[in-house]
Amino acid sequence: MKEILSKWFKRYFSDPQGVVLAVLLVVGFAIVIYLGDMLAPLLASIVLAYLLEGLIGPVERRGMPRLPAVLVVFAVFVASLLVLLFGLAPVVSGQFSQLVQELPNMIGKGQQMLLRLPELYPRFITEDQVREIMAAIRSGATQWGQNVLSLSLTTITGIVTFLVYLILVPVLVFFFLKDKNPIVLWMGNLLPRERALANQVWHEMDVQIGNYVRGKFAEIVIVGGVSYIVFAFMGLNYAALLAVLVGLSVIIPYIGAAVATFPVVIIAFFQWGWTSDFAWIVAAYLIIQALDGNVLVPWLFSEAVNLHPVAIITAILIFGGFWGFWGVFFAIPLATLVKAVFNAWPRTAV
Repeated sequence: MKEILSKWFKRYFSDPQGVVLAVLLVVGFAIVIYLGDMLAPLLASIVLAYLLEGLIGPVERRGMPRLPAVLVVFAVFVASLLVLLFGLAPVVSGQFSQLVQELPNMIGKGQQMLLRLPELYPRFITEDQVREIMAAIRSGATQWGQNVLSLSLTTITGIVTFLVYLILVPVLVFFFLKDKNPIVLWMGNLLPRERALANQVWHEMDVQIGNYVRGKFAEIVIVGGVSYIVFAFMGLNYAALLAVLVGLSVIIPYIGAAVATFPVVIIAFFQWGWTSDFAWIVAAYLIIQALDGNVLVPWLFSEAVNLHPVAIITAILIFGGFWGFWGVFFAIPLATLVKAVFNAWPRTAV
């Protein structure tokens, strides 16, 4: 056994480049895992700066100097942030509060519908069983609504955290964009000189990760925007809230679309029942999902690597467990990174 382990170690770790790459990966993962909560504003700023860098490049190629290009893109970013804070957020928050207040009434209507089941299928379900089930659902839903409202930004801790992100993140994003070259040079001087393999893996991943991040944000905006237009046009209640949910659902491949379907269908059902309006809204929602999966995703992610669905779901579970939202968001590029490292890792014949 000792000889087998020795041969395996010599084969994969005899090259100094491989050792440097392994150390950099371990240090990077350790920082995010153990210091992720503390460095959350910094990590969020890096992601946003990476996203905006894709907009600065085309502006620079048109002949505009770096600093004016940064100012233009950053001004657009701040304006978009203000629209989200003072335009979309209050509407979504208000609709969410209305939904929580309406939830007991919706459950009551559902109970009346379910109470008809004993009349239709007396051999399979009794009225007492239905009442017990609905009482448990009503109690759990009410408690859930109270817990959600108690977790809002009314607490002092929540307000302080929100203000820190609101002020600190845009400032960090601006300096990351403005001083990109000095920061990259400084970081390069901290790294070992023997890092050719690490540079190879990074250059291979840089374009793919950048395209993925920008494509995913574009997908969220497009899917969410189209969903809102369709829901509002067809008169669906809580259109903005459901559109935001549908837009964010694209972050999690396969699973997100399935999860977002339930609230859309349930709210439409309680609003219209088994009517043609219900059928039309469900059909429209399914068309949006089909266009997203078969038209929008191939167009936005034409350079995406080929990963098996099992590998994608596994990556979502693992990285989401480590880093929460950001782990889920970056599950696919991180899985691609793991694949690129395995492909580029030096192997010495033993």
